[in-house]
Amino acid sequence: MSEYRYTVEVTASSVSPLAFDPSRCIGCCRCVEACQIDVLLPPQRKGGVPRVVWPGECWYCGACVMECPQKGAIRLRHPLMNQARFVERASLRDEAPGKLP
Repeated sequence: MSEYRYTVEVTASSVSPLAFDPSRCIGCCRCVEACQIDVLLPPQRKGGVPRVVWPGECWYCGACVMECPQKGAIRLRHPLMNQARFVERASLRDEAPGKLP
């Protein structure tokens, strides 16, 4: 990978789809290459953590996490409204007779 100089401003967004662990990230940039919509840019210095420049554009596909060779280096954080939680419901046998759930 050749080194380029660029200036980019991170786009303000209410979401933060990716969290990088700098202690685990090896700076291979495989996540940057795997991103389908180019949300990530390579780090400015070799071996650094990639930058999430357009966080609001993330599709939450997880391609970056799956491509990363270092387990736990990237964490995908879905927005709260996309986090499904299933609550087990009491069975009809456990309810009082004659009452509908």
